Amino acid sequence: MDKLKNKVAVITGASKGIGASIAKYFAAEGAKVVVNYASSREDADKVVHEITTHGGTAIAVQGDVSKQEDVIRLFDEAQNAFGALDILVNNAGIYNYEPIEQVSAETFHQQFNINVLGSIFTIQSAVKMFGEKGGNIINISSGASNTPLPTGSVYSATKSALDAITIALSKEFAGKNIRINSILPGVVETEGSHSAGFIGSEFEAKLISTTPLGRTGQPEDIAKAVVFLASDDAAWINGEKISVSGGIYGL
Repeated sequence: MDKLKNKVAVITGASKGIGASIAKYFAAEGAKVVVNYASSREDADKVVHEITTHGGTAIAVQGDVSKQEDVIRLFDEAQNAFGALDILVNNAGIYNYEPIEQVSAETFHQQFNINVLGSIFTIQSAVKMFGEKGGNIINISSGASNTPLPTGSVYSATKSALDAITIALSKEFAGKNIRINSILPGVVETEGSHSAGFIGSEFEAKLISTTPLGRTGQPEDIAKAVVFLASDDAAWINGEKISVSGGIYGL
């Protein structure tokens, strides 16, 4: 279990759900992990505690990725703690499903500022820390990027934008030894999907019925795929959008 031995990783939005699972799996594979969180210090500390009690290395760092000053501080603290950076996982994100008539400037900008601009800010800081040795960036997108759902026009647009950034930067980084890819999860059971009332709903049942593997995804389903992309096993994979959805979003 050392696919990421001695690698340093920043994982945004890692206090809960998919991000927390990624942090734990990274640490189990030998990575030193920066668990970023926006507001829930308690949850981030729980993730760090679980990692360290199992012999891993992790720290929690607060930061709102939509604020450039927070992002700069996040990477400064990563530098101070571990002295290097090898992997960035852009997992922080929000979603707000609402009819087009209800979309406001506030909800539009909130989603784009975190899901898109925040990822740009973190990539900028990561590239500086990568330096000449290069590095690895994994953007957590969504199957909604390719298959938008009703009332999800703005959220889907943010994830489509994130995928476009992935593809463009894979070419912009030519010669810099930086790989960048997008993971497109399907429906995943997280604290967020529970609080939104999705888990156990008729809508979930409908989606499961059209998912070839016949179930809702779990955070570890995504985390394992991210570990693979972060490892040398994926050394020839770059600029790709990889669906991890149980087949519901298969192309």
